[in-house]
Amino acid sequence: MSAETMQTRREWLLSERPSSRMQARLGRAYVAWRRFTANRLALVGLLIILALVVVAALAGVLAPYSPTVGDLKNARLLAPSAAHWFGTDDLGRDIYSRILYGSRWTLYVVILVAIIAAPIGLLVGTVAGYAGGWTDAILMRITDIFLAFPKLVLALAFVAALGPGIENAVLAIAITSWPPYARIARAETLTVRNSDYIKAVQLMGASPFRIVLRHIMPLCISSLIIRVTLDMAGIILTAAGLVILDQWWVAAAPGAAILIVSLGFNLLGDGLRDALDPRSGDQ
Repeated sequence: MSAETMQTRREWLLSERPSSRMQARLGRAYVAWRRFTANRLALVGLLIILALVVVAALAGVLAPYSPTVGDLKNARLLAPSAAHWFGTDDLGRDIYSRILYGSRWTLYVVILVAIIAAPIGLLVGTVAGYAGGWTDAILMRITDIFLAFPKLVLALAFVAALGPGIENAVLAIAITSWPPYARIARAETLTVRNSDYIKAVQLMGASPFRIVLRHIMPLCISSLIIRVTLDMAGIILTAAGLVILDQWWVAAAPGAAILIVSLGFNLLGDGLRDALDPRSGDQ
C-alpha cells in the first residue's frame, strides 16, 4: 500500500464531516486507536493479555505434565528444577503445567465478569439515573445492599445457593461484581439526562426505553469498559484465594503469574481510559 493511499484513507477517517454513520464510527475508532497506541505501557498490557490468550489456547501443547494427576510418591513438594520448572505441590502435580491450564480459568473469570456483571450494572445504573424518583431509590438501595457485604462473603453465600463447583463459584463472583458498574452508569446518566441532546430525542417522540438503550447506554460503555479492565486484577485474586504454605515455590509461581496478568489488565485499563475518554482531545 502506497504512502499516498494511506494518507487518503487517514484523511477519510479523520474527516470532520463524515458522509455516513459507518465513516463516523470508523473515524472514532481510529482516533481511539491512535490514542491507545501512543501509550507504550498500554501496549505492553495488551501484549500480556494476548499472551494469556495464546497460552490458554495452547496449554495442552505447552504443558509437559498433567495438571490434575501427580506422582504422590516420588514428586511431592519438589523444589524448582530442570524437570519441574516451578516445582510441585503437595499432591505431586507440576505447578508450571497447572499455571498453563489455569490461564483458561483466568479467561473464564474475565469473560463471565464481562458478559454478566457489566451488562447488569449498565442496565440498573442507566434505568435508575434516567427514571429517577422511586425507581432510582429502589434500584440504588438494592445496589447499596450488595455493596454493604464484602464481595467474598457474598460470593460464598451465592455458592451455597448455587451448589458446589468451580463454575458456580466463578459465576457467584461475577454476580457480586455488578454494583460498582451500576454506580458508574448512574453517574454518567445523570450528567446527560437533561442535556440538549436527550431533550431533542424526547421531542422527536422516542420512548424512554429507546432513549436509554440507544442514546444513553452507548455513552456509558467506555467508562464501563475501563472499570471492568481495572477490576480484573481484584476479580482474579478473589477467585484464586490466598493459601499460606511452607513451601514457597507452591505459591510463588502462581502468584507471579497472577501479578503479571493483573499488571497487564491494569496497563490495558489505563490505556483504554486515555483512548476512550470522550473528553480527551485528539493527540
